[in-house]
Amino acid sequence: MRARCRRCRCWSATTTPPASSTTPPVPNAPWTWRIRRAGPSPASSGTGRVSSTEDLVWIAPQTTTLGSDAHYPEESPARKVSVDGFWMQRHQVTNARFAEFVDATGYRTVAERPPDPAQYPGAAPQNLVPGSMVFRRTAGPVDLRHLSQWWVWTPGACWNHPRGPRSSLRNRDDHPVVHIAFEDAQSYAEWAGLALPSEAQWEVAARGGLDGAVYTWGDAPEQPGERRANYWHGEFPHLPDTGYGTTAAVGSFAPNGYGLCDMAGNVWEWTSDWYGRDPATGTRCAADSYDPGQPQFAIPRKVIKGGSFLCADSYCLRYRPAARRPQMIDTGMSHIGFRCVRS
Repeated sequence: MRARCRRCRCWSATTTPPASSTTPPVPNAPWTWRIRRAGPSPASSGTGRVSSTEDLVWIAPQTTTLGSDAHYPEESPARKVSVDGFWMQRHQVTNARFAEFVDATGYRTVAERPPDPAQYPGAAPQNLVPGSMVFRRTAGPVDLRHLSQWWVWTPGACWNHPRGPRSSLRNRDDHPVVHIAFEDAQSYAEWAGLALPSEAQWEVAARGGLDGAVYTWGDAPEQPGERRANYWHGEFPHLPDTGYGTTAAVGSFAPNGYGLCDMAGNVWEWTSDWYGRDPATGTRCAADSYDPGQPQFAIPRKVIKGGSFLCADSYCLRYRPAARRPQMIDTGMSHIGFRCVRS
């Protein structure tokens, strides 16, 4: 369900009590469904419908412990939350799938459009051009308090030029699409007949049935020789171990208990909820999500979840289900993608 905020007229997601049955509902036309033991799979039904090769996984209605009192302050308090059953995409949306959307609709992402100068007072004119924030490894160890040492505003960077205008998606069709702003993710979801998950839906799904566990796979951190998730292995932000330090093809790591892949690491994922410091306060408003540290920018922020290939234990231990961060809705980056749900 969604409700309109009386103060700023934004739309906010609301959580409803769980349904009493654990049997997956049959979605209405124009969808048709074919149930498999490993999860549901929608058949094609017109432009924008999820193909039969991309399964949706059924997440049963449940009450689960969300949040954490043991890590970052914005994750607390740990609390019981109930959700209805829903379907979630097994994988993050890939470059190939996003390309189908762009080819079918002619859509241009936020990173491909010139920024509005009125929204960025004081910004240098050379920065008011289409582009996005690109991660660049540093030459050596740096002070981790200064993100500008590894994040670079790059004109021409966008979903199909992820490292800048001369880069491409060669050999990356099955990698998660990145440089996706909230509007881009929402537009794809609407085209596909789906929606973006709420923060509660996303975290319930990420836990894979492990109530209160630290990681998507349990309470113990990854051990030497294991490959649990695509987070930063090595010295951040200059020396990743072989096979890390960038996105990976979706499904490169073992799924969680619900059969969902990459719910830890690879790329952060958009949710439909406005950000607030206290996740237990319920529905929030767009105006409440502004960054108090940057009052000159009245840009709302949504919650992103899951962590990314840039999460290093020494810097950002956020490839955990409880982890959450705010993200300005107009800003895509090298490590932000999404997946969709159907209620």
